[in-house]
Formats: sequence, C-alpha cells, structure tokens
Amino acid sequence: MFYTIRHSTKFRYSGPVSESTMEVRMQPRSDGTQRCLSFQFNVQPRARVHSYRDYLGNSVHHFDVPGNHRQLTLSAEALVEAQPDPVLPDSIGPEAWASLDELITGGDFIEMLMPSQFAQPSDLLEQFADEIGVPARGEVRQCDPLALLLRLNTALNAAIAYAPKSTRVDSPIDHALESRQGVCQDYAHILIALVRELGIPCRYVSGYLFHSANDKSFSADGATHAWVEALLPELGWLGLDPTNNMVAGQRHIRTAVGRDYADVPPTKGVFKGSVDSQLLVKVNVVPSDSPPPFETDLAHLEDWSSSTQQESPSADLIAQQQQQQQQ
Repeated sequence: MFYTIRHSTKFRYSGPVSESTMEVRMQPRSDGTQRCLSFQFNVQPRARVHSYRDYLGNSVHHFDVPGNHRQLTLSAEALVEAQPDPVLPDSIGPEAWASLDELITGGDFIEMLMPSQFAQPSDLLEQFADEIGVPARGEVRQCDPLALLLRLNTALNAAIAYAPKSTRVDSPIDHALESRQGVCQDYAHILIALVRELGIPCRYVSGYLFHSANDKSFSADGATHAWVEALLPELGWLGLDPTNNMVAGQRHIRTAVGRDYADVPPTKGVFKGSVDSQLLVKVNVVPSDSPPPFETDLAHLEDWSSSTQQESPSADLIAQQQQQQQQ
C-alpha cells in the first residue's frame, strides 16, 4: 500500500514578528515495514532549511526566518510505502521474560524504561493499574507478555472515553485518569507509564492514521495521531494503538519515536515579538495500490482546524510549539 501524506501548518500573528526559529518532525521514518520514498518540505516566507537525524533516527528539519513577517506556513508532502505487517503469534509464553532480559542487557533501552516528562508514575496511575488488573511485579512474569500487553491495550481503551479537547497538549496523565476522558496523546502516555512499570521498554510514536470511508476509528481525521511501541523478544517493537484498541498496522504511518510527546512534537520553536498567535493545521492521507503522481499543493488551505494560543507580551524570544494535540 502507498500513501501520500500532506501536512500543512500555518501560524498567524496579530502583528509582525521579527524572527522565527523552528525545528520540524514531519518526515516519515524508513524502517520496519515502512519506507519513505520521497519527501518535500517548504516554508513561507522562504528560508534555508537544514536537516539532520536525531539520536533516535528521526528526521528533523530546522530553519530560521530572520525578517519581519505576520504569518508562517509550513507544507510537507511525503510518499510512503507500507508493507503488510506479519501475523502475530497467539502467544510467546512466560519464558519470553528471560529472553527480554537478555535483549535489554544487550541494548541501550534505559530511556524507554525510565519515567519521562509526560509518562510519570502517580498515585492515580497506581490506582488505575489495580482497577484494570495489572499484575504485581512478583506475578507479572507468570504471564505471557504479549497477551498482557494486548489486554492492557483493551482495558485502557474501555476505561477512558475518547473526547477531543478534553485535555491540553501539556496535560499530565492524571488529568485523563481523573476525568476518564482524553485523546490519543493521553492514551499513549498512560500506556507507556503502565508498560514501563512492568519492566518492558516502551516508546511514544508520532504519525498519521489513515481513515477509510467506513472507518469507525477514533482520532480526528485531518490531524496527527499517536500510539506506542513496546519491545518484545522475537517480535521487536510492537505497535499498540490504545485509542482504537488495535495493534498498529498498515494504516499507521510512523513519523517519529521518542520517550513521549515532548521528544517528537511536529513543530517546536521560538519567535520574537509581543503578539497573539493562531495555529491552523491540516493533514490529508491518500492511499493507493500503486505509487501516485507526486504533486505538492501549497495553496490548498481550506478546511483547516484551528487553535488559538495567547502569548504574554515580551520583547524576548517566545516559545512557539505546535499546540494541536495529537488526536
């Protein structure tokens, strides 16, 4: 299956800003069952764009717009080939824990085992773990780790209601645990915190989910999506989408991986000016059975979703991060 992904972001300012500096993570990864065949990235006002790979293998584009401007438009287009995922076994057995220990010992997975900014243990998380039947440390190794992860994915989906705008982009997991509402970002952070407590490396995945005509999946069509990957012996990084109670598959297009959302926001940067800003975002994922013509439409900005960010007045550089929650 081939996908063309168009991801456009526009920042509008209430007055002129004198400089914008930003880094962007929008280029899909080429690993596992996914290959990014081509990628184009454009900035208006025009700027020289540089790129590099971060230590987790994510493609990062960064730029600086030094002159005065009242809006900033970013347009990314990618062509991705996604192979069918291998069929999961029914079980890998409790003995897989010993193999997982060897795998962890032989690799550098400590960051995906430790708490991170948005995936922190808490009293509410501990109560939630008891509620959904997460086994205690002394009992967990009697379970099949694959079956356990699938059960947690299902239990989390059932316990938290999908509710757009019920939390903020920077909300701790306790907000969703207390209200029992959240978006994909919250589901991912809760599952990461639960899985790491079991001693299984787990990481956050930022990307896109293709919505078919009859698709009943949660997560907003026209927005970015998030899920998790947990490391298991023989299977490698297993993708789990608790928002939709599914194993991540061919419809999930991976852009970046990290400890949590803080590592992989689609855009992150600063601007200089004492203004209010408005964020407009549009995502479009189009599938085909063969590679489609590669075209970039930078002017197609209708049907944007919008989010307003109020900035406190300051003459210094002001943090500017995409405030669209991953839905």
